[in-house]
Amino acid sequence: MRIDAVSVLNYRNLADVGITLSSGINCFIGSNGMGKTNLLDAVYYLAFCKSAVTVVDGSNIMHDEPFFMLQAQYVSDSGIDGEVSCGLKRGEKKQFKKNGKAYERLADHIGTIPLVMISPADNGLIAGGSEERRRFMDVVISQYDKEYLNALIRYNRALQQRNAMLRGEYGFDAEMMSLMEEMMVVEAKVIHAGRSRFVEELLPVFMEFHGTITGGRESVGLRYRSHLNDDDFGELLASSRNDDRNLGYTSKGVHRDELVMQLGGYPIKKEGSQGQNKSFLVSLKLAQFDFLRRKGGETPLLLLDDIFDKLDSNRVEQIVGLVSGDGFGQIFITDVNREHIDMILERVDKEYRLFGVLDGNVELIKEKCS
Repeated sequence: MRIDAVSVLNYRNLADVGITLSSGINCFIGSNGMGKTNLLDAVYYLAFCKSAVTVVDGSNIMHDEPFFMLQAQYVSDSGIDGEVSCGLKRGEKKQFKKNGKAYERLADHIGTIPLVMISPADNGLIAGGSEERRRFMDVVISQYDKEYLNALIRYNRALQQRNAMLRGEYGFDAEMMSLMEEMMVVEAKVIHAGRSRFVEELLPVFMEFHGTITGGRESVGLRYRSHLNDDDFGELLASSRNDDRNLGYTSKGVHRDELVMQLGGYPIKKEGSQGQNKSFLVSLKLAQFDFLRRKGGETPLLLLDDIFDKLDSNRVEQIVGLVSGDGFGQIFITDVNREHIDMILERVDKEYRLFGVLDGNVELIKEKCS
């Protein structure tokens, strides 16, 4: 998969940007706050129907403007080209289109543009709560497994209804409660199976990437923890019903799952330095990239947003060597340090385009064509 061109109108601080991209590496250099991350976030939005930066869609509209518009021309690995676009007016629902036709469900778009983004925000995977790590699993699996995505949507809908009943918003109806629980059990089996397979298959690839980046000096691990690992979910829901009514929410289920991240056999949240955490996260995301490429049959876009901070020169060099290999396709890189960018471009034998970003304006500085 590659994007040939992208246009951005009134998205955050990007008033009017239209650029033609390299099929290899696209680098964006500029000081903090100039719009580099916003440009990558616009590409992310076109892939996932949402921002990686904020959960409030309206906050992505440029100040004092009534709407934003995003558009990209893409080409699949098999040579099929297409166009995706998104528009959002203040106070209205966003609309996504593929080749000029609007989607009835945004979920149908997920996976059209497979994408992996590595950014400073990934630290939330380590420092944040378990919902961050569940979201990581869900984002990856949903890009290639529509059954999983649909099960996740139905499970969350049933969960919300059960929680509302537990809080007495609709009154308590035992028969209706049983029906909600039956729906949750069916969908939870799909979710649990999908997450279990994902972690099992991801782990060896993750460990291999991490060993390359760190020179094998650190041991890491991933473990999937779930109420469904050892217990029958239907029985768990039935037995916890009274306690859940007192709590006002559902205390058991796949919505409480955890992806345990370990360094040296201990939780990395307590053990890792900034450099170790960064190496862990970059390795995890590169394993995600490899996983999606194998499962989805399409090479994802790789977005690297200011990832070299907090890493020593040896680890930076190893990462550059990895992403410049044949297994990676189109890459987007942002950095404030021109030396990092120059080192990458000197190392790789790929087409590239180097852009300067200043106050929301993007200008081509240098390029290499095949």
